[in-house]
Amino acid sequence: MSATDPIRYARIARKVRGTPASDGAGVRLTRVIGGGELPDLDPFLLLDEFGTDKPEDYLAGFPSHPHRGFETVTYMLDGRMRHKDNHGNEGLLVPGSVQWMTAGRGLVHSEMPEQEEGRMRGFQLWVNLPAKDKMTDPRYQEFPPEQLPVVTPADGVTVKLIAGEVDGVRGPIAQPATDPLYLDIELAPGAEWLYPLPDGHSAFAYAFEGSLALGDGDDARPLAAQEMAVLGGGDVLKLHAGDDGARLIVVAGRPLREPVARYGPFVMNTKQEIMQAFVDFQEGRF
Repeated sequence: MSATDPIRYARIARKVRGTPASDGAGVRLTRVIGGGELPDLDPFLLLDEFGTDKPEDYLAGFPSHPHRGFETVTYMLDGRMRHKDNHGNEGLLVPGSVQWMTAGRGLVHSEMPEQEEGRMRGFQLWVNLPAKDKMTDPRYQEFPPEQLPVVTPADGVTVKLIAGEVDGVRGPIAQPATDPLYLDIELAPGAEWLYPLPDGHSAFAYAFEGSLALGDGDDARPLAAQEMAVLGGGDVLKLHAGDDGARLIVVAGRPLREPVARYGPFVMNTKQEIMQAFVDFQEGRF
C-alpha cells in the first residue's frame, strides 16, 4: 500500500458470543471458537475463555490427556496452573504468563490448578499445524510475565505482546508456519488506536472487559465484553474505547488452507491419520 492509497479499515465481518461448556474433569468455561456457531477460523481451531471465582468450577482441572497435530496456547490472566507431560516437562503458569505448546507427533499432559481458592481466569487457543509439521517433535515456548514486552503506542493504550510486532517491538513467540499475532490490549476510556494487521491473515478481536467500537466512520460497530469480532474487509484495525475503557485480545494467523480431520484431542488431515493417532496412543507411542 502506497502513501497515496486510502486506508482500508478492518470491520466486523461477524460477531460471535461464546457458549457455556465444560472440559477436562468438569472445568466450566466459555467456548468461542470450536462450537456450533463458529467451528473454526483457519488456522484457529478453538478458543476457550475461562474465568471464575468459584473453586468448584476449576479445581478438577485437566487431568492427563493426549494431543497430536496442533498447538495449544494458554494465556493466564489470574490464577496458577501446573503443567506436566509424559516427556518429563513441567512448568507453572502464573498470572500474566503464556505457554505455547506444539504437540506435534504426540504427548500426554495435564494442566491442574495450583490453588484451592481465588480467581482463575485466562484463555486457551488451539492453532492448527500444517501437514508437514504435524509429526514434528513436541516443544514448548513458555514465558513468565516479565518476559512479555509491554508498549504504549498511543495515549491511553497499553499493549502486551505475546506474538507479533508493535512499534518495532516483537513478542517472544515464533511460529513460521502461521506467523501468529497475539496482543493483549488495554484501552483507557475514550482512547483510540490504529494498527496495521498482517496481510492475508485470519484475524479476530475478543473483548473481555469494558466495551469499544471497532472500525471507522459508518462502518464502526460496537463490541461488548464477551463478544468476538471476526475481522474482514481491510488491513488497518481501528479501536475506540467506550466510557469505561476496554481490554481485549487481538489474534491473527496465516491460514493453512488444508483439509482438517479432527476428533477430540487429535487434529490431522485425513480420517486415516486420526485412526493411526488412536492406535499410536493406545500402544504407548506418544
